[in-house]
Amino acid sequence: MFTLKSLSLKTLPKLVITHALNACFHTGARVCGAKVAVVLSGCGVFDGTEIHEASAILVHLSRGGAEVQMFAPDVAQMHVIDHQKGQPAEESRSTFAVDGSDFKVNEDVERVLKDFHKAGKPIGLCCISPVLAAKLLPGVEVTVGHEEEQGGRWPYAGTAQAIKALGAKHCVKDPHEAHVDHKNKVVTTPAYMCETKLHLIFDGIGAMVTNVLKLSGK
Repeated sequence: MFTLKSLSLKTLPKLVITHALNACFHTGARVCGAKVAVVLSGCGVFDGTEIHEASAILVHLSRGGAEVQMFAPDVAQMHVIDHQKGQPAEESRSTFAVDGSDFKVNEDVERVLKDFHKAGKPIGLCCISPVLAAKLLPGVEVTVGHEEEQGGRWPYAGTAQAIKALGAKHCVKDPHEAHVDHKNKVVTTPAYMCETKLHLIFDGIGAMVTNVLKLSGK
């Protein structure tokens, strides 16, 4: 795992962002495909990257022959959840969960996203992380799924309205789908913004990874 400060266009030319995990990626196989940076932060569904999402990203990148390095911000979190109690622990993360569309973005995350976008490098974002593109990349098209809760199936549907308020276009997609903004080379998928079956999340992340690699020419 590398700190996000060390990530630049010189190190890896493709970017996939999800939202939280501290882990090591072990592989004995040599690969010669696309070089991809995966940005993670925190550990577990209540702190950031949902572990199934992170695992699915790495599986699909491996299947696509990508060479992966993982990065994470080296900063204090807003809070950390004790997963056994479901309550914040005495530890101290983007502030979207608290501040809505007025959220602030970690400066290294902002730098990386803007640099990759300016250089025309493909970017993949899953779950709630498309709000980062909505905040930082004017005119971008993204998806976080559906725009209505549908009886609790889409409990975070309000995120779509926040994306619109930021000036981005929101595109309705199902969990197994990904949206490709060809102009901005940004690929997004809802993942666990939806209360649904794991294999649908896995398929949606697969669609995201496949399109990121396709945009990279790999």
